Amino acid sequence: MTKSTPETRSADPAAQAVLARTSACGMATAHDRFDEQEPRCGFGELGICCRICEMGPCRINPFDGGPKQGICGATASTIAARHLIRQVAAGSAAHSDHGHDIVRTLLLVAKGGAQGYTIKSPERLRELAIEWGIETKGRSDEAIAKEFAEMALGQFNQQEGEIRYPALRAPKATLENWRRLKLIPVGVEHEIVETLHRTHEGVDADYKNLIMHGLRTSMGDGWAGAMLATDCSDVLFGNPQPVRSQVNLGVLRQDAVNIVVHGHEPTLSEMVVAASRDKELLALAKEKGANGIMVGGICCTANEILMRQGAPVVGNFLHQELAIATGAVDMMLVDVQCIMPAVTEHAARFHTKVVTTSKKAHIPGAEHIQFEEEHAYDIAKQIVRQAVENFPNRGIVNIPDIKTDLVAGFTVANTFTHLGGRYRSSFRPLNDGIISGRLRGVAAVIGCNTVRKKQDDSHIKMVRELIANDVLVVMTGCGATACAKDGLLQPEAAKWAGKGLQEICETVGIPPVLHLGSCVDNSRILVALCEMVKEGGLGDKLSDLPIAGSAPEAMCEKAIAIGFYCVASGAYVNFSPAMRVLGSPELTRFLTQDVEELVGGKFCFESDPVKAARLMMQHMDRKREALKLKPLMYSQPMTV
Repeated sequence: MTKSTPETRSADPAAQAVLARTSACGMATAHDRFDEQEPRCGFGELGICCRICEMGPCRINPFDGGPKQGICGATASTIAARHLIRQVAAGSAAHSDHGHDIVRTLLLVAKGGAQGYTIKSPERLRELAIEWGIETKGRSDEAIAKEFAEMALGQFNQQEGEIRYPALRAPKATLENWRRLKLIPVGVEHEIVETLHRTHEGVDADYKNLIMHGLRTSMGDGWAGAMLATDCSDVLFGNPQPVRSQVNLGVLRQDAVNIVVHGHEPTLSEMVVAASRDKELLALAKEKGANGIMVGGICCTANEILMRQGAPVVGNFLHQELAIATGAVDMMLVDVQCIMPAVTEHAARFHTKVVTTSKKAHIPGAEHIQFEEEHAYDIAKQIVRQAVENFPNRGIVNIPDIKTDLVAGFTVANTFTHLGGRYRSSFRPLNDGIISGRLRGVAAVIGCNTVRKKQDDSHIKMVRELIANDVLVVMTGCGATACAKDGLLQPEAAKWAGKGLQEICETVGIPPVLHLGSCVDNSRILVALCEMVKEGGLGDKLSDLPIAGSAPEAMCEKAIAIGFYCVASGAYVNFSPAMRVLGSPELTRFLTQDVEELVGGKFCFESDPVKAARLMMQHMDRKREALKLKPLMYSQPMTV
């Protein structure tokens, strides 16, 4: 077994410094556990092993002399497609369950039953109410919120009709194509249940039919669950505004109580930030020898409190073990998704207290404090108090002196204002920049970290290649954190952009890479694309736009679901490492070629981030040519 090194594991110097220390003291991280898994199962990597029924497990041998069917007769394409759309269903369930919880919180607030929460953006609430056909005149915010939340909850479990957002927001031509293909979900949970039924032994065996249902299931995530999560979070916690903050392990403080919130749901983290400012708890921190209470985040919780509170970002997915290894984390507070069970093992080496808060996510070795919205602020104070009381138990603290400034908090609404000005806010300047050739197009680079690739490296290399060739980049989630650590989320980063993009950034004062929020906030990107079509001059369908997406360090089922709904929406999507379908050439061809004829989008599985960026730009150039746009003003047409 060849053991990787800190330099091959991460592009982040702070991570490298801590990884060197973990290796020296014998502390195993995800990278070490990855090394221990070698050699990996080749059948599993190719997606051609099946354990759905109890007759197996079965595997298909793509080479000469091996079995070409499972016991039931399923082929490689059937097996790989079934497992792939089960991953889509799981990823859609994760984001949509998040959305369901946020909508439920809004309903509790409307009924006066959620402690500490208020409707911080009544303007956004009323905009949504008007969009959904809810009467607003003469009604209180609470009455409007109650009716909206009750209607929104119906999107999850309705059994007839269509989810609402596609008809409300998508371009007409795109909507008509979705309806022709029967891709609009009945309800979020309806499609997830049907996915599990279709993939049960003895049901759907047609890989094309399976994939089309996977696209429909993913639409319930992007165009319902995740979109509702974003909209209702904006209502409850306020519309994000551009905010300056800092990122990386260096934001941890030697002199302060450090609470790291990790996971995805902002209902908890918002209350913890509020409790950290409580005078009683600040006095207790001083009594314990600390100079204040610092709340920072990891993963998408980090993005939530960054956008609305300006809270510093401790790191992305592969930083969770490293943060504990600094010895400076007094509490790691977790809710759901992307949390490694290993954090409790590491906490035992240090003084860190790990607290779980969701009934859905208990971890052996962690203390469980059930979070309930009805008693939110009291519970948050209890949690913060425990962190403060743990501060004196610290041992050796070693925090890398590495942190970077960033600007985050962009949304569709405030990007309107940045581009067009306060009194003429619109996407017109963005469209004009593309039409005139100053901008090549727009790329969304999203997703996770994975130990299968060097941490942050693919995000950084891809984004640098894109902005250097006049592509405006929008980012969410751990990918945004990766590029923030590299300094790309600052207006000053325009110096690395191509001349056309640089001119736009300097004119309106934005970075060449815009932080749009957490991973559920990819719905903001869908809405922005709809606004670009609505603004005019770039076609009449989402698939006409010179845009592309990528998850260059994909890690989990949520990333697969996101990729699916982006392809269903007409986008070219690079996904790496490749989905586990390569054992079936015909399924791979359908995903990377044939599906484009149906929905206008398709996948690419190129692993090299620079080559992938150039393929994305080549796609944008083809779309520009089809729209008969002016030649690029500064950049050259892209070849690979």
